Amino acid sequence: MSHKNLEDLIQSIGNPVKMLRNSQTGPYVYPVVLPEYSNWRDEQRAWQQTCVLFNQSYHMTDMYVEGPDALKLLSDLGVNSFQGFVPDKAKQFVACNYDGYVIGDVVLFYLDKNLFNLVGRPSIHSWVQYHCEKGGYNAKVERDERAAARSGPIVRKVYRYQVQGPNAMKVIAKVTGKPAPDLKFFNMTTITIAGRQVRALRHGMAGQPGLEIFGPWEEGEAVKAAIFEAGQEFGLRLVGARAYSSNTLESGWIPSPMPAIYSGEKMKPFRQWLPANGYEAIASLGGSFYSDNIEDYYLTPYDIGYGPIVKFDHDFIGRAALEKIAANPKRKKVTLALNDEDVTRALGTMFQKKDRAKYFDFPSAVYSTLPYDKVMKDGKTVGISTWCGYSSNEGKMLTLAILNKEVTEPGTEVTFVWGEEGGGSSKPTVERHVQTQIRAIVSPVPYAEVARKEYAPGWRTAQK
Repeated sequence: MSHKNLEDLIQSIGNPVKMLRNSQTGPYVYPVVLPEYSNWRDEQRAWQQTCVLFNQSYHMTDMYVEGPDALKLLSDLGVNSFQGFVPDKAKQFVACNYDGYVIGDVVLFYLDKNLFNLVGRPSIHSWVQYHCEKGGYNAKVERDERAAARSGPIVRKVYRYQVQGPNAMKVIAKVTGKPAPDLKFFNMTTITIAGRQVRALRHGMAGQPGLEIFGPWEEGEAVKAAIFEAGQEFGLRLVGARAYSSNTLESGWIPSPMPAIYSGEKMKPFRQWLPANGYEAIASLGGSFYSDNIEDYYLTPYDIGYGPIVKFDHDFIGRAALEKIAANPKRKKVTLALNDEDVTRALGTMFQKKDRAKYFDFPSAVYSTLPYDKVMKDGKTVGISTWCGYSSNEGKMLTLAILNKEVTEPGTEVTFVWGEEGGGSSKPTVERHVQTQIRAIVSPVPYAEVARKEYAPGWRTAQK
């Protein structure tokens, strides 16, 4: 049976939680790029010790918003302030539903007068596109889909690379033949690499300095080759898809908030606009946190560390709700450092014929698009974990979690529940297993010390 749209699909199944829990989609994919260029342990270490080159050209959706009303459209949807936002700047753009729950976040590039680019997971793109088409704005959008949403040869508008690590600016200086640009965080400039004009964004990853660079697709290979050659002197490594998604454990960014779109009458027209086979419809929900109420999975900007960027200096969807939430946020983002002995015990069950724990993949243990694991204290649920994996730099299995404020003091011991109920769901990434409880210590976010000290003030810095 074919379904007309997302709303139609949800109604046919009866519950969005059931739809997402039993989706056959696995974790968010990082396609085309090799899983490993050397080994993921050394690739992780390189972003803290020398330098890395990430190829980000394939896994993110790009959408260009252009027109006289483009900035107004974004301001009407974003929780961010747009005062002083001018070309050659970027920001972490966050949009919420009418009740103040996060739909998603992306990096927003201000490319030129009346021209913007949204880069990231596609839930935000759909929300912006919907309002552009239905809201009477004098603007248009152009989507450049990620590789996983395409068929046939992959030809995109731009390549996108990150050069990150303690030696990143030395590599940039060598490949350009000039001192590395002195940019403030999330500011852009233009540089020349291999005779090609390249846009460069001052960025950071796990606290280390670096640039995100992009330019016309057809010039990408020449630019990458030049950077790689210049980087050999400074220990540059190419980073594969396995290590790439684990860097967030050290930097503290939560990649996968549940898009808060699956409930509410005000959101119904949007669900009717969304296709029945899009990202929001096929995303999979996994983990030990269970509720039949989809809204129990929704998160506020304050839950995921975006409180500092919420600004009430303009009207936007969700503002009234967020003004109430801002007065007394109930939860806080933390890192959980999992107990070594308990993790080892769970891994040891792989050498049993029965009663095995859910397998921990390395370095990222995420096995669904939207991972939601339960965190407990004294037998009560006190929060959720949304990302789990191993950091070779820290020698720890870590998770990013959102906990009730009363249990967020660093050093507090909580219990992380690993694995799904009833032996596991029907997702192909889930083998038969038993749940296991793992002790964990509440720790700072970002976990990497250099990230806490060196990031520009904002969501990435130490949470007060």
